[in-house]
Amino acid sequence: MAGDQQAALIGQACFAPGMVKSTYGTGCFIVLNTGSTAVASNNRLLTTVAYQLGGVRSYALEGSVFVAGAAVQWLRDGLKIMSTAEQSGGLAQAADASQDVVLVPAFVGLGAPHWRPDVRGALFGLTRATGPRELARAALESVCFQTADLLAAMKDDWRDSASRLNTLRVDGGMAVSDWTMQRLADILGATVDRPQIKETTALGAAYLAGLHAGFFPEPDRFHNHWRLERRFEPRMDADERARKLADWSAAVRRLLS
Repeated sequence: MAGDQQAALIGQACFAPGMVKSTYGTGCFIVLNTGSTAVASNNRLLTTVAYQLGGVRSYALEGSVFVAGAAVQWLRDGLKIMSTAEQSGGLAQAADASQDVVLVPAFVGLGAPHWRPDVRGALFGLTRATGPRELARAALESVCFQTADLLAAMKDDWRDSASRLNTLRVDGGMAVSDWTMQRLADILGATVDRPQIKETTALGAAYLAGLHAGFFPEPDRFHNHWRLERRFEPRMDADERARKLADWSAAVRRLLS
């Protein structure tokens, strides 16, 4: 038996402490392997069991973002500025770089590490020139900013991870967007790895069944079968990254206050 996110962690072969995966669907779910240490969070993250294999238990920190792909669905179904979700990356790429539009997609509140179900979303930095392209970029960037908030909380909770949280393995529907994954690497200032097999939850469940049946190898050998489809390295200037993160933090503070 495996929970959804634990199965994805296993499917991503994140068996070593410090390895972390992020699944992008309607929401976003990040799980950090903390090994034999059950880390008590000071940032309202969840302390959970990652997996138990051969009687040996490993723990994890988990954080949940309420709105990820749902922001793109809002652009498509609510605002009707595009006909398919796949068009969002192209729109974002064509956005006016001089416009700093920030979307806080708190349509149903903010998840970890804030846990404020009462907060509602907002757009900041609108001008008369703001259009569908800028809104698409703001929606996709909001997922990257929320990921950055969760990873910062994880680093603060588990100081042993600070030097190791430099690679994020991604999966889920939004992970197929090259523009979004490149911007994620830029905002995080870290490597983003996308695997060949993107249905990692199903893969993790299949691996556990196969391991129990004696069909699949032990985790260290299974890890060697994980295959990279594409790696995204950060290209954004450090000053621009800091400015964007500061704009995001200021927008969130306004809503929380």
